[in-house]
Amino acid sequence: MFTRLLLMVCFLLWGAAAQAAQHAPVILVFGDSLSAAYGIPADRGWVSLLEQRIHQKKLGYQVVNVSISGETTSGGRYRIEQVLAEYRPAVVILELGANDGLRGLPLDATASNLNAIITTCRNRKARVLLIGMRLPPNYGNAYAAKFQSIYQRAAQHHKIPLLPFLLEGFADNPKLFQADGLHPTTTAQPLIMEKVWKLLQPILATSR
Repeated sequence: MFTRLLLMVCFLLWGAAAQAAQHAPVILVFGDSLSAAYGIPADRGWVSLLEQRIHQKKLGYQVVNVSISGETTSGGRYRIEQVLAEYRPAVVILELGANDGLRGLPLDATASNLNAIITTCRNRKARVLLIGMRLPPNYGNAYAAKFQSIYQRAAQHHKIPLLPFLLEGFADNPKLFQADGLHPTTTAQPLIMEKVWKLLQPILATSR
């Protein structure tokens, strides 16, 4: 009898916790392979580390990662409406554009896509944290500078917070990158998480 009662209590508590999680405001990570834990265990990626931090702080948010390796801004623009309708996030961490730059795509289109994604998020009442990237010097100073300015102009235009460079502080350290030289190792993930966390904290404090 006692065992049955204990199991019933546990079931009710589990159900209450699951229901609370379903109604918790969502932080949506909308990015590419740098956010999709490419080449490393998913639970070692910076998004999972961020989720752990939020859980430890008991902030009451749930993190949903819909990042796709290889994603471009045009792909993100195509799917953002459906993703927003499905998850109804309170906050969107937008990390796209690196694949546009690495593929040498027209940067005017990249800028247009990023602005469209931000506008769509804000129309859905989601706060946006924009994460920027930089290109290696072999892409040429003019192209690299124009690429970097896309994020600055978008952040200024929409008046949203910007992390200028996701890999700031270790981009020139090959020991913190996988064999392809593009994707950070597990050792670098906490460094990334802390950079994002620093800008995300004040957003969460005012998003309820």
